[in-house]
Amino acid sequence: MMRKRPRTSLDTAIVDVWEREIGRLSARNFAHRLAASEDLVLRLGFVRPLAKHRGCVNTISFNATGDILVSGSDDRRIILWDWETGSVKLSFHSGHHNNVFQAKFMPYTGDLSIVTCAADGQVRHAQLLDAGKVETNLLAKHQGRAHKLAIEPGSPHIFYTCGEDGLVQHIDLRTGTASRLFTCKPMQNRSYMSVVHLNAIAVDPRNPNLFAVGGSDQFARLFDIRKYKWDSSTEFGRPVDYFCPHHLTDDEHVGITGLAFSDQSELLVSCNDEFIYLFARDIGLGPDPTLTSQPSDGNDVGDSSDFPSVSSLSNANANVNAAPQAYKGHRNCETVKGVNFFGPKCEYVVSGSDCGRIFIWKKKGGELIRVIEADKHVVNCIESHPHSTVLASSGIEHDIKIWTPNNIDRAILPTNIQKARPKPKDDWMHRVVSPEGLMLHLLSLQHRMADSSPDPDSSNEEDVGVGRELLQLLLTFDSSSNDDGDSTSAEDCSI
Repeated sequence: MMRKRPRTSLDTAIVDVWEREIGRLSARNFAHRLAASEDLVLRLGFVRPLAKHRGCVNTISFNATGDILVSGSDDRRIILWDWETGSVKLSFHSGHHNNVFQAKFMPYTGDLSIVTCAADGQVRHAQLLDAGKVETNLLAKHQGRAHKLAIEPGSPHIFYTCGEDGLVQHIDLRTGTASRLFTCKPMQNRSYMSVVHLNAIAVDPRNPNLFAVGGSDQFARLFDIRKYKWDSSTEFGRPVDYFCPHHLTDDEHVGITGLAFSDQSELLVSCNDEFIYLFARDIGLGPDPTLTSQPSDGNDVGDSSDFPSVSSLSNANANVNAAPQAYKGHRNCETVKGVNFFGPKCEYVVSGSDCGRIFIWKKKGGELIRVIEADKHVVNCIESHPHSTVLASSGIEHDIKIWTPNNIDRAILPTNIQKARPKPKDDWMHRVVSPEGLMLHLLSLQHRMADSSPDPDSSNEEDVGVGRELLQLLLTFDSSSNDDGDSTSAEDCSI
């Protein structure tokens, strides 16, 4: 048997080319290894802006072949880009009445079917017709903002949506109907909120029956669609697993802004005022976590000695000694940021930051290897090309930026990166609520109160909970919108 030659970090790309030429490395593995090369990541540089939107760009996504990028913005328009040339292939009005938060191609539709959700709570379907014509129609609605949708892998018909009303919906384009699966509730006696305001939803690519949601509390919840009874004969909404770092299980200041599954079914969770965490499938808290108090031993998330004694959740079936991998250095306090994987086998983790930079970590070990200036204010979205070492990013500025490994020299990581936990702030979710968003939320609360049971003998617990939520919303919006509120600048960030 031929012994493998030991590898060094020097000129590994040249060695890979030589091994491919002599038959020791298949063309497929060569392409994967090249795309995941740290050398290429360190040479990522700015190529061009894609600048046609007239508002913040809130969503970007590549098609399956990677030659088209779709984007949505505060200007309520959807644009399809030839990102390699910077030209617009198609631009149309989404049909939404407020900021577009997500736009995605449905797979196996020839890039002619796009689904969107927005701050108006609507979920819409756009069909691209001949001669540049587009037909859009309303599929479903949320009471309040609808931040994210998730497509069932490999399906041209099925996707899920979530919103700040806590509702999760299952939509089938063949029927054009939405099934209301459940409203996400906080854990008992864990919050004054009557629902968990959802910011993120993701489907496991290896098992499309499983999907996760996250929002205004610290728990990512995993659900199994096979437990749903389509004749509505039973209530669906019981998670099959919960995910949360042990030191955060009693921290009501923390919420979740972004979720992503890797190709290995690992769950990536981005927390506000906190770090990003990677959970293996077998280190959840289980379906029935119980509250137990225990001190932190400093081993929950690698270097976590800056955390005080905490309460944590445990479960008889959970490995309470296992800890998620933490990714540190960025700042996620002011907006609802996504998080993503990068590389053909999800070798890297990428996120934006309040300081307007892109952060790239090695997935294994959590080492921060790259920091890129990408926006004058905040980077919210980073999407990786499905096949190549290419990134697209967007944020508060009105353009999209394309990044490829075009730099001659390797980038050097700044030496003064802080890895301490940002100071928690109260009511983080309401800091990003605009006056228009506040009105939508108030209308949502009013709708829920109107829909409560008319039975005079029934409990008014729901009304009391909604009333308390309304009062807290008004108080926090008032305190967060005064002129003395703190704003984010590059100096506030972790570099």
